[in-house]
Amino acid sequence: MTPLPIDLNADLGEGFGRWTLTDDEQLLSVVTSANVACGFHAGDAATMRRVCALAAARGVRIGAQVSYRDLAGFGRRAMDVPAAELAAEVAYQIGALEVFARAAGSRVSYVKPHGALYNRVVRDAEQAAAVVEGVLLADPTLPVLGLPGSRLHEAAKAAGLPVVTEAFGDRAYRADGSLLPRGQEGAVVTDPDEVVERSLSLARSGVVTAHCGSTVAVRARSLCLHGDTPGAVGLARRVRERLEASGVPVAAFA
Repeated sequence: MTPLPIDLNADLGEGFGRWTLTDDEQLLSVVTSANVACGFHAGDAATMRRVCALAAARGVRIGAQVSYRDLAGFGRRAMDVPAAELAAEVAYQIGALEVFARAAGSRVSYVKPHGALYNRVVRDAEQAAAVVEGVLLADPTLPVLGLPGSRLHEAAKAAGLPVVTEAFGDRAYRADGSLLPRGQEGAVVTDPDEVVERSLSLARSGVVTAHCGSTVAVRARSLCLHGDTPGAVGLARRVRERLEASGVPVAAFA
């Protein structure tokens, strides 16, 4: 039986001014979807425009990676933002990226929260609803990328938004299928061989070994390849090559 296709996404455009973090051009030769920083955790207007142009030229889907307003903390600090304000800020970020996506001959094709917001909306129904409200304000047809079983996906489904499930080959999981917080030891898987094998297991079988040693079911249509780790481009290429060599089709989600 042929495995289902898997989308490969990466966080791109995560620089600001003269500071750069991700090798956007090289990663865009590997991934099928680009989560573009929209200026709240990273990114600026020039960077957003450049990444959208590169993605469009390569036929890579453009996604809005929305975040809490936290440039200093890279969007990874816990914040309490009123729901109405968060909804407006999510819509604002999507709208800003849409300008550059359309200028490049493409469009924003989906939305993915970043960092602390991503983890918050796994369990926080109010913040999840605020993100969904922001997406609806910007474009009520946009799919929402996130963890399977999250409050974000519950709210999105209730609002009629498409959802896309996501997995991580380089992040440790808890037994309940949530991610081990970055502040805990072992939260990020650093061994390249292990990342490749975990990615293959997620794509082919929908399972991964949790931090505690148990097996966790994580059925995902998209696999995230972090672009801010050392050797990210080479590792992303290894993951894609291993998937394709194992008969896993790599394709953007419909």
